Amino acid sequence: MAFATDSEFTHRVALVIQYLGTHYYGWQRQPNHPSVQQTIEEAIAKICGNLTVVHSAGRTDTGVHAAAQVAHFDTSSMIPAHRWAKVLNSYLPEDILICGSTEVDNDWHARFSATWRRYRYTIYTAAIPNLFVKQFSWHYYHHHLDETLIHQALQPMLGDQDMAAFQRAGSSRPHSRLHLQEAMCWRDGDYVHVEVQASGFLYGMIRLLVGQLVDVGRSSLSIEAFTERWQSKRRIEVKYAAPPQGLCLLAIGYSDHPFADLPLSKTFLNL
Repeated sequence: MAFATDSEFTHRVALVIQYLGTHYYGWQRQPNHPSVQQTIEEAIAKICGNLTVVHSAGRTDTGVHAAAQVAHFDTSSMIPAHRWAKVLNSYLPEDILICGSTEVDNDWHARFSATWRRYRYTIYTAAIPNLFVKQFSWHYYHHHLDETLIHQALQPMLGDQDMAAFQRAGSSRPHSRLHLQEAMCWRDGDYVHVEVQASGFLYGMIRLLVGQLVDVGRSSLSIEAFTERWQSKRRIEVKYAAPPQGLCLLAIGYSDHPFADLPLSKTFLNL
């Protein structure tokens, strides 16, 4: 089965997608490992008879979830764009769900047309494990976490910043600068949430950031030392990342969002 050629494309379909990342090696197609991209592309191939690339707004890592990933693909199929969600869901496994589909202009791009991405990381702090939230949170109960300290540590990061201290090796990104639009931390009972919105994110950034913020929250790293560490781009001092299951891609922003009528950021399990 071959990939479709440009001459066959007649229209572009955008998708908004939920997935549980537990059993996938991230969004991007991987050799010898299951990925979300591959699974959706193979479902489209079963419907259309040829492979076409599905482009996403962001590449989530292994084990990371998405509440409202946005993607697009080009097709010459006669299936109406708004019907693709229902058709694809009948071919996809239960841990991937297409929440909506619509036709977009051929110059619209899920990644390059996006103006921001928003992630949430959830930490479960109760001493006793909870099976029903295990795959959606980091069970951290060894020390008390002060959410106020974490929130305060996030505020100097707002604006145009160089986040090289929080970039994993292997990134193909030409630079490590981005614009952080919003960053917050709050507690809801046994849950501590860290939520960040930015123009884009570096490879592995949120998990490395949360690993440092936990040290701030348990008072083993001062806000001043944390700020100095990332402002000085001292990547060598950022030694560990938070586990993937606590991270969720909440929403993608566009100047003219093709799915503006969907409550995208409210569709994820509200821990």
